[in-house]
Amino acid sequence: MKRIYESLAYGDRPLQDGFWPKTVSKDRPVYETLTESVTCDFAIIGGGYTGLSAALNLVEAGADVVLVDAKIPGWGASGRNGGLVSAGACKIDDSEIVRKYGAEDAQTLFDGDRASVELVEEYLETYGLNVDRHSRGYTFVAHSASAIAGIKDYGASYTSRYGLPYEFIAKEEMAAQGLNSPDFHAAVNLPIGFALNPMKFVLGLTRAAKAAGVRMYSNTPVTKVSADGGFILTTPHGQVRAKKLLIATNGYSSDDLPPALAGRYLPVQSNILVSRPLTDDEIQAQGWWSDQMIVDSRTLLHYFRLLPDRRMLLGLRGSVRVTEDNIARTRAIARADFDRMFPAWQHVETPFFWSGLICMTRNLVPFAGALPGTEGAFAALGYHGGGVTMANYAGALIADLALGRTKRPHAKLLQMPLRRFELGRWRRASLPPAFAWYRFKDQL
Repeated sequence: MKRIYESLAYGDRPLQDGFWPKTVSKDRPVYETLTESVTCDFAIIGGGYTGLSAALNLVEAGADVVLVDAKIPGWGASGRNGGLVSAGACKIDDSEIVRKYGAEDAQTLFDGDRASVELVEEYLETYGLNVDRHSRGYTFVAHSASAIAGIKDYGASYTSRYGLPYEFIAKEEMAAQGLNSPDFHAAVNLPIGFALNPMKFVLGLTRAAKAAGVRMYSNTPVTKVSADGGFILTTPHGQVRAKKLLIATNGYSSDDLPPALAGRYLPVQSNILVSRPLTDDEIQAQGWWSDQMIVDSRTLLHYFRLLPDRRMLLGLRGSVRVTEDNIARTRAIARADFDRMFPAWQHVETPFFWSGLICMTRNLVPFAGALPGTEGAFAALGYHGGGVTMANYAGALIADLALGRTKRPHAKLLQMPLRRFELGRWRRASLPPAFAWYRFKDQL
């Protein structure tokens, strides 16, 4: 596999001090390793939200599906993220989307964004998943006084998109809503979305897919993909022959599986810190008792929320390497951010810290479409940190494409061929200067 991060990023070390595995029973589903040659109508590479959602939609239509994953269920980004279900996975603003792609296709995108949240809710209800759901919509907070106008503008664009009002909360009103922090200067409440336990969600979808008839194989990395009147997936101990292929590997993709993705996706590290449970007295001392999921207005944003068991979860961007030294350095940065945001909790232990790879595209919009030059192959990736919602939706979209049907809003801009990053295989070198610039902007 041709991957662009250090090998440590693709092993278990970044998960060593993870919290989500502690919230589920030890009998997590682990399926057999593929040790033979199998045939199917549709082969899926990747067992996270994207692949599972695609598989569920395919088998619902009566298709024969094989899903292979290099690790075990819940190992990847789908089992280690912040659990924020919200609309929107583009990194460009609404006005630019309209300017670049036209008002009609922009509206199709916005309709799909809202439908993506509804799809997650549909899965929870259909499969009876208990995922520790909380938060009514989500809250966007201004990290500086100069950012207040920007969060108001975001609220206005939200209203324009969905026809739903947003609620502005001035600095002096935040404490009354359990949002007391010296780091934030105003907030807007946005009505679409909620929070969940991502590990419980991905394991629930895994069990649902297995029960529906998907043939699933764990610890089965694909080492080669060949086209031969269909597709041949070679694994260390077996082979899958399929009529059609769906790629669902996102930030854990490889430049040679298939080559059509080479240089066209950029994994970015995201990190999460979780505290021990807070006491009632500690929560009152800080004045932060809201269970809203929160995102701040920094370019290198933070996302955080008080979990149902009263732990504080804090996520952050900005790390560009996966080494032992960098893990320790990033953990120290996360802890410093925690102490600044919540000074009354400076004594509170934060025993959990882990990281994983999200994925960006050069277009700055997700991709869910056919792979150019590869008849019968489809891929979905590039959710820019919004994968809890968009990955499920994009998986359903490529399942529909593979079935030759249109069932959901599917913007044309999501199907445009991925642009290649200018530095190609060395594209990760663009992250340090970009992040340095973002940090400078965030301090203004």
